[in-house]
Amino acid sequence: MGDQDLPGVLVSASEGLSGVCEDHVAELQKHFNLITMQEFLDNKAQLGPKIQAVYIWGGKPAVTPELLQCLPALKIVANSGAGLDHLDLKLLASFGVKVASTPQAVCSPTADMGMALLLAAARRVVEGHQLAVSPDTQNFSTNWMGQEVTGATLGIMGMGRIGYKVAQRARAFDMKILYHNRKRRKLEEEEAVGASYCESLDDLLRGSDFVMLAVSLTPQTQGLIGRRELRLMKPTAILVNIGRGLLIDQDALVEALQAGVVMAAALDVSHPEPLPRLTVYHGEKMRIKVSKRTQRSGGVQRHVARASPYPPSVGSSQHTQGFQPGKRTQASGSSGHVCVECPQV
Repeated sequence: MGDQDLPGVLVSASEGLSGVCEDHVAELQKHFNLITMQEFLDNKAQLGPKIQAVYIWGGKPAVTPELLQCLPALKIVANSGAGLDHLDLKLLASFGVKVASTPQAVCSPTADMGMALLLAAARRVVEGHQLAVSPDTQNFSTNWMGQEVTGATLGIMGMGRIGYKVAQRARAFDMKILYHNRKRRKLEEEEAVGASYCESLDDLLRGSDFVMLAVSLTPQTQGLIGRRELRLMKPTAILVNIGRGLLIDQDALVEALQAGVVMAAALDVSHPEPLPRLTVYHGEKMRIKVSKRTQRSGGVQRHVARASPYPPSVGSSQHTQGFQPGKRTQASGSSGHVCVECPQV
C-alpha cells in the first residue's frame, strides 16, 4: 500500500505474473493508493471502504457480486483494454458503478499482431525457426516456402477500429480485402483501403485465402466459426483470430486442422488462456507441455496451429504453439518452450 491520503485503487498485484504492467505502477502510485487483492483479503473491514476504483489488468481482479458487496465506496471499474466481455455490466450498473475502457490504446498493437500472425502462418516462420535450430536437421525441404501473401485475398470479419487498421496494413501487401460487418463502412473508407463489403459471412469465407476475426465477443458472435463455417473455407485457407477465443469452436478447429479442411490457424487468443496442458479430443489426448514460463506481450498470448503435409515437426517460438497430426514436437524459443502431442486421425 502507498499514501493513505490518496484514493484507494484495488489491483490484482503490483508485481509478478498477476501484477499490473510494471511500467504503469510508478505513475499510478503518484495519484492513487494501490491496494493489492491479497492486502484487501487480509483486511477487508479496514480497506474495503477506502477503495474507490478497481483497475483491471489482464482480466484481473475478477469483479464478482461478493467483491462489490465489500466495496461500499466503489465508483468506477477501469479496464485496461477494449473488450468488456469479462465484466457483468448490468451487475455493475446495479451497484451504481461506472465502467471505463481503453478502446483506442490497443488498436494498432493488435492490428500489428494480426499481420504478424498472418505472415508467420503463411510463410511458416515458426516451423522454419524450429527446423533451423533443431539438432536433428540434416537438410531443408525445398517445399518450405509456405503460401503467397502478396496479392492474396484477406477476409476481415469485423471492420471496426482494429479491423480497419488491419486492412491498412494488408494493403501494403497488395492484398485484396473483403470484409463483413454489422454496418457497412463509408464508400470513401472502403476505397482508402481497397475493401469490398460482403453482406454474407459465407461469401467472405468462400472467397478468402486468409480469414481474420476482429470482432467483439457477444452472445451473437460466440461460436461464430464452427464446423459449418470451417467447411466453407478453402482447404488452403489460414484462419487468424485476434478477437476472443470463444469466437471459434476450438474442438471444430482441431478437427478441421487434423482433417485438412483448412491449412492452418494463428490464434492471438484462446479459451481458456492459457490452454490446458492436457486436452482430450475424441477420446485421445493432446498434451501441451511448457518447460518455461510462456510470455505474454501486449496482454495477449499467441498460438499457431497447422495441419502440415510436410515431414519436419511443427515448432513453436516464444509466443506460439504448434500442432501437427500424429507428431510430437519440441519447440524452443528465447522465453518459452512448448511441446505438443496431437493424435493422428
